[in-house]
Amino acid sequence: MKKILFPALLALAGLVAAPAAQAQTVYKLQPQLSTLGWEGKAVTHGHNGTIQFASGDLLVKDNMVVGGTTTVDMKTLKATDITDAEQQGKFVGHMSSDDFFGAEKNPTSTFKIVSVTPIKGAAATANNATIVGDMMIKGVTNRLTFPAKVGVKNGVAAATGKVTIDRTKFGLKYGSKSFFDSIGDKAIYDDFTLDFNVVAKQ
Repeated sequence: MKKILFPALLALAGLVAAPAAQAQTVYKLQPQLSTLGWEGKAVTHGHNGTIQFASGDLLVKDNMVVGGTTTVDMKTLKATDITDAEQQGKFVGHMSSDDFFGAEKNPTSTFKIVSVTPIKGAAATANNATIVGDMMIKGVTNRLTFPAKVGVKNGVAAATGKVTIDRTKFGLKYGSKSFFDSIGDKAIYDDFTLDFNVVAKQ
């Protein structure tokens, strides 16, 4: 019995004495310091603009970004390339309607990071990680994978990059030639891009 009990006690003591794994630290997204730009194109023209982050966080472990979530306020969407107030109102009204983002029923969109994988040998100024995460737009969730530049320094965590999104996968089919082949040069391309710069602090 002693031969069995003694090794068991040693093993238990080792577990108790082992240092706990470093916990993740939550860095709060700073909406006033973070930016989110968008660009969409049609056959004959295109538009670009901004949307504002509402809230979010980045999770940091061993001085590396390992996770996080962001929430975007869809009611803040605007086109920075449209200077006429009336045209701006018409554009935003259409983009906020059920033809596109349905902002009244779906006032926020979210992104939740599933994994962050370092890119080996990345240059100091280049994207240094591959991010995988779940994007939710208009109540529909799809998984996205894209490169980004992430880092943690002096109590600030940041993630910067560009992601291309197929809007039709989120039910935004208006003007899509993939579904309405006869619309010709009035078609709006399925893909749009988001340029993000997320800044978070402890």
